[in-house]
Amino acid sequence: MFKKKECVAMLLAGGQGSRLYALTQNVAKPAVPFGGKYRIIDFPLSNCTNSGIDTVGVLTQYQPLVLNDYIGNGLPWDLDRTYGGVKILPPYQGKDSADWYKGTANAIYQNMKFIDQYDADYVLILSGDHIYKMDYAKMLKFHKKNNADCTIAVIDVPLEEASRFGIMSVNEDDSIFKFSEKPKNPDSTLASMGIYIFNKDKLFDYLTADAADPESANDFGKNIIPNMLAAKERMFAYRFDGYWKDVGTLSSLWEANMDLLGEDSEFSLSDEKWRIFTRHGARAPQYIGEGAKIKNSIVSEGCKIYGTVENSVLFGDVTVMPGAVVRDSVVLNGCYIGAGADVSYAILDSEVHVGAGVVLGSSKDTSPDVTVIGAQTNIADGQKIEAGSMIPDVR
Repeated sequence: MFKKKECVAMLLAGGQGSRLYALTQNVAKPAVPFGGKYRIIDFPLSNCTNSGIDTVGVLTQYQPLVLNDYIGNGLPWDLDRTYGGVKILPPYQGKDSADWYKGTANAIYQNMKFIDQYDADYVLILSGDHIYKMDYAKMLKFHKKNNADCTIAVIDVPLEEASRFGIMSVNEDDSIFKFSEKPKNPDSTLASMGIYIFNKDKLFDYLTADAADPESANDFGKNIIPNMLAAKERMFAYRFDGYWKDVGTLSSLWEANMDLLGEDSEFSLSDEKWRIFTRHGARAPQYIGEGAKIKNSIVSEGCKIYGTVENSVLFGDVTVMPGAVVRDSVVLNGCYIGAGADVSYAILDSEVHVGAGVVLGSSKDTSPDVTVIGAQTNIADGQKIEAGSMIPDVR
């Protein structure tokens, strides 16, 4: 018999991430690298650890191999527990049927037994594709104070951007009276962050009813939340005022990496009070050659820099040869930038070889789209890769 847990977290990490194109051909979106040495999933896992939540179910589906291997037994996040800890929850063969997760609500529905075995009072639902630092314990305290059935984390967005989100309309006490999915004419700027806390029994009731509805999309935003509002359940908005970024597109992923740069960066990874934990092997120190120039950049372990790096994020073991310039770019593990090459406003997946004299991408001021090169691509000497190009993963 498992020991009782007050709150169990369920992390939705099965998304295909189709808008990240070449970067998610062979990995799930939460496994996409970020910030020099992290992966996107490090952020919700670290938030759980820092918030005192030690039981996390990670629901996987699309291309789970890399993600499963990365999470392992949860040791880097202090989630290797005898009772609780982190558990990978893929779709499975049940007694009566087996099926892929049909939607976010169906994924949780198929894993109600996992939650139930810990006799949890509350269930925290998280997404695996956001970059942020958040104390879920404060949100849970808010939920209990309001005797809520469901609490939804929201962030205030500019009115001109509100149509991109699910928007919550609230009373003076932050109780929710209306939810609009990507409204054309929003009457509020409180956007759902896709982070929910439910009373377990209430959640199970709605998930069971939703699973029995053949017309349902089995989705929290489309079905569960509207159904609870229609039934006048106690629902509250929890306001979050920190940094939060949905990195589901190439441009937003690039922007989030750039937000790390500079002394006055929007989002710091060096806060010792709220550490972001990760699994990464030991590498040699960086080597900065005599003629190298580095400006406003993150350069990770094992890199060898002989050329120029400006306003960029370099993961481990990247080589930049003499005369090469890397600017406004995100360069993943093991890439090689040949002598005299020019890489601008680009994302290079792991182990890309850029030959000598290559011109890749363009200034972010002259091109609306970031250039993306899939893993293990070999770009021959002297090639010109047009701005905004998308070269798929060759693995």
